[in-house]
Amino acid sequence: TVLEGKFRPGHFQGVCRVVQRLLEIVQPDNLYLGQKDYQQCMVISRLVEILNFGRKINVHICPTVRETDGMAMSSRNLRLNKEERKRATEIYRCLCMIKGNLHQQDLAIIRKEAQTHLEKAGFKIDYGEIADAGNLFPVTIWNGKSQLVALIAVFLNEVRLIDNMLLNQ
Repeated sequence: TVLEGKFRPGHFQGVCRVVQRLLEIVQPDNLYLGQKDYQQCMVISRLVEILNFGRKINVHICPTVRETDGMAMSSRNLRLNKEERKRATEIYRCLCMIKGNLHQQDLAIIRKEAQTHLEKAGFKIDYGEIADAGNLFPVTIWNGKSQLVALIAVFLNEVRLIDNMLLNQ
């Protein structure tokens, strides 16, 4: 119900149905997921934990694969024209800005700066959030210790783009 779940109701329930069926058919020992969709990784990891399947499935979350300009690789990138593709790199720059300015403080300032940056770059923002990396609940005051993740979902014209970055690992 937070972040992606808020903006795409029912999406993760559908993902869970498909992944559960796939796991039942394939019966893997290992499951590899791309961190590009961090929230989906969390949901599927929890699904595997809940279902148990009578044996251990090792979930491996693999780092996001990025283009040389930092843009997270995605089939959606093909829907961007040349100018949009160039502008889309601002998402990665924004994530790097958040990470570079992270210190024990009220995170509302960083969050607002990030949203302003994205709006000025021409994005329509679904969310730009700094959350606890373990449970995805937004963090407003950071203690300097808990693991954080920055998550962004924006529209560039008709194309919805998502990205994230672990901030302090």
